[in-house]
Amino acid sequence: MLKRENYLNKIREFYDSDLIKILVGIRRSGKSVILEQIMEELRDKKIDEAHIIYVNFEFIEYEDLTDYKKLNKYIKDKIVDNKLYYLFFDEIQNVENFEKVINSLRASKKVSIFLTGSNSRLLSDELSTVLSGRYVTFRINPLSYKEVLELLGKEKSTDEIFEDYMKWGSLPNRFEFKKEESIKNYLYGVFDSIILRDVVERLKIRDTALFNLILQYVIDTMGREFSAENIMNFLKNEGRDVSSLTIYSYLDALCKALLIRKVYRYDIHGKAVLKTLNKYYVTDLGIAQIKSNKTEFDKCYAIENIVYNDLIIKGYDVYTGKTKKGEIDFVATKPNKKIYIQVAFSIPNEDTKNREFGAFEIIKDNYPKYVITLDKLTYEYEGIKHINLIDFLLSDDIDD
Repeated sequence: MLKRENYLNKIREFYDSDLIKILVGIRRSGKSVILEQIMEELRDKKIDEAHIIYVNFEFIEYEDLTDYKKLNKYIKDKIVDNKLYYLFFDEIQNVENFEKVINSLRASKKVSIFLTGSNSRLLSDELSTVLSGRYVTFRINPLSYKEVLELLGKEKSTDEIFEDYMKWGSLPNRFEFKKEESIKNYLYGVFDSIILRDVVERLKIRDTALFNLILQYVIDTMGREFSAENIMNFLKNEGRDVSSLTIYSYLDALCKALLIRKVYRYDIHGKAVLKTLNKYYVTDLGIAQIKSNKTEFDKCYAIENIVYNDLIIKGYDVYTGKTKKGEIDFVATKPNKKIYIQVAFSIPNEDTKNREFGAFEIIKDNYPKYVITLDKLTYEYEGIKHINLIDFLLSDDIDD
């Protein structure tokens, strides 16, 4: 079992905290495995097994506990002394009014609570209000490329491994399969479960055909500025006359199901986040592969999507950058840190070099600027660093 140290290292200091620990991510991204690894570390610390309580709401034996009152009684009946209890609730979004149970347990018992969920309600401002801000969130992503190599037992990257990663994504269980047909079948199963459980049932969306068309459009135009008018024209060609309000509600549903992420534009000169002409990137390229209408992905945009996802894994808040003359692929920020990034498949000639490096000319501040490509040979050009994509993916941070 791959130990996801990147996440465990962030969560450990909260093991005994009364803050609620929320792990949120797309289905099958590995949240349950991380809970298992946390429980195993608690056992290694000699925590009494009776003080580790685990409920997975996808297991049929816990079906009755999706009634929040029954869940509350079940847990409180197991708490029989004043020692600290560790409570693990997997896929908690399946419990209506789960916040009431969590608040009640936190207020009345000595507990450390861990939750996982597969939709963005666990990231919402509404949840923050209900839980009085007494929680910390960890976003669990599909495997990073560094984790993929570790899972495969490989010390070095190869072109074959990277091509496979770029095409079929990095949901952990898909690596159990070698044949493309088997990988596709697995990914279709994951996608169908997301649609059924996180969209049709929970979000009350019935027109799954329209949902699929909108997702297909987003995937086929990922990394480009989103226009409601363009998608309305696309849907018209598919025989669907849909309002912009419906389109945006379905896009919101896609984001809530964690299939895609909305990326806002950042006005570099005005130093403000803009709410128009956003871009969308997919959480996992394997899901994108099976839902795309194209015979082959545009590798330039696939690489851009990979860089975006890896910046998220590295802990950055990520925006697309707007300048007075155009745009920068990414503006990525952490506390006391900001970087600018351009992404290209390669730089085969002077024209491409001038375009990619020249995009930074209008930016006069001194924050670091990078161009990331798959080229093996890297260099610095007028103070802008050129980084190999694989080196970036295998680093802990861009400047390591």
